[in-house]
Amino acid sequence: MKEAGFQFPCDYTIKAMGRNDDTFPAHIMRLLEPHTGPVAPEQITCTPSRSQRYLSVSVTIQAHSHTQLDAIYQDLTADSAVLMRL
Repeated sequence: MKEAGFQFPCDYTIKAMGRNDDTFPAHIMRLLEPHTGPVAPEQITCTPSRSQRYLSVSVTIQAHSHTQLDAIYQDLTADSAVLMRL
């Protein structure tokens, strides 16, 4: 399906930042997988901040529509553990 700005399906990277906690990456996956299905470990990258206080989790998904992406970002925005999302 072709939509303005993107040619779907396409690879799309979602980034979420939260406190540097061992459970944060799994928490992000629990938010994403209802919208994406299972995500392989090689699609996930975690990068701590310089201070080590925060953790950025990047997940490359197969995006199928703007509606799917909107739903993902709504869930990330509504979650109190997510301090920032890109």
